[in-house]
Amino acid sequence: MRTRTFAAALTAAALLALAGCASTDNTSPSKPDASTQNTDDKPKQDTTTEPDTETPDSPTDADPETAALPDLVGQDLQAAQDEAQAAGFYVLDDQDASGQGRLQVLDRNWTVCSQDPDPGTHPTDTPVTLYAVKDDETC
Repeated sequence: MRTRTFAAALTAAALLALAGCASTDNTSPSKPDASTQNTDDKPKQDTTTEPDTETPDSPTDADPETAALPDLVGQDLQAAQDEAQAAGFYVLDDQDASGQGRLQVLDRNWTVCSQDPDPGTHPTDTPVTLYAVKDDETC
């Protein structure tokens, strides 16, 4: 009897939740707004203006920020990631160097075998890929 009562209460709660999700107003974003529809055959003119984006001191015109990427080979994966971030590189990826496609769940249990790009000066938005194997494996 308790199971039936619980099932009935659960079904009623689900129906109430679904009924609450149903919208009766016509403000759905999938319906076009009548005020923006063009009712005549003339094309609608765009009245928006774009801001002037060309300024002489625009940061997009400047050279990208660069930093020295350290040699991370031989470190445990977590320490290598920490060091890369400390150097200013935040676009990091890690791959299984054994080719088995394993995920690095516990980064501290993996050792970096190689890195791409090589150590040196690079833009800080350069993607850095660290290839690693488990601590008890060889590169």
